[in-house]
Amino acid sequence: MAELVQRFTFAGRTCVITGAAGGIGAALALELARRRSVLALVDRDAAGLERVAGMARELGATDVSAYTLDLSDGGDRRDLAAQVLARHGRADLLVNNAGVTLTGTFEQNSLADVEWLLEINLHAVIRMTKAFLPQLLDGPGSHVVNVSSLFGLLAPPGQVAYATSKYAVRGFTEALRHELEPRGVGVTVVHPGGVRTGIAANARVSGLDPDGEQAAQARRFAEAALTLPPEEAARQIVAAIQSRRPRLVITRAAKAGDWLARITPSRYWRISELVARRLR
Repeated sequence: MAELVQRFTFAGRTCVITGAAGGIGAALALELARRRSVLALVDRDAAGLERVAGMARELGATDVSAYTLDLSDGGDRRDLAAQVLARHGRADLLVNNAGVTLTGTFEQNSLADVEWLLEINLHAVIRMTKAFLPQLLDGPGSHVVNVSSLFGLLAPPGQVAYATSKYAVRGFTEALRHELEPRGVGVTVVHPGGVRTGIAANARVSGLDPDGEQAAQARRFAEAALTLPPEEAARQIVAAIQSRRPRLVITRAAKAGDWLARITPSRYWRISELVARRLR
């Protein structure tokens, strides 16, 4: 059995990041650039990807490559892994960060939209990890980060598809860690709370929304609840990678939700609603 290296070093190490054109992914890319990492950035937004890649180069990234991919297309990503290997050598860090969400209840959600979400939030995490696993295992001391969510710790109404995907990412990551840590590969699951990204405001409207209320609710949620700068989330994630933390919960509200779900797993949502009403 390989012993897990206690601290991850970033300079000169090849780091693959999905969802790198904005939000936490972009902030992570820039944080790692400051640490002189080699970056392989993945996103469907070609313009945003090139913007982030350019900023990363200016900040000191040793080398940067950008790959425009739609993670909903069901590809196995072995071609991407081969391209990264040919360009940069073995991947040392894989960050599965890309994610999407839907508006509406499960009754309102179309099955096609649920499957689209699961492909990006869950299946792409599995496919990317499988594709890069040989490279990660080839270099003891490598690391995997899978971004779950606060909604991978508790499951609110109106987020059935999203919570399903994020609970699954949590389980996948924890089981993977138990397999890989004895072989010298670190694994971290991240549960961000209200980080200021575009995921809610850009949520796909699923089903009928003739008066635009679902989309308006998503925008209001983004404005009210998503307040932590993504740069702070990135800083915490990088620190967790460096120290090989198996689990990271970001924001005070997320930590409180995690605690509440632990002590009252069947009643936490009712209690949280009562607390929210009193605070209002």
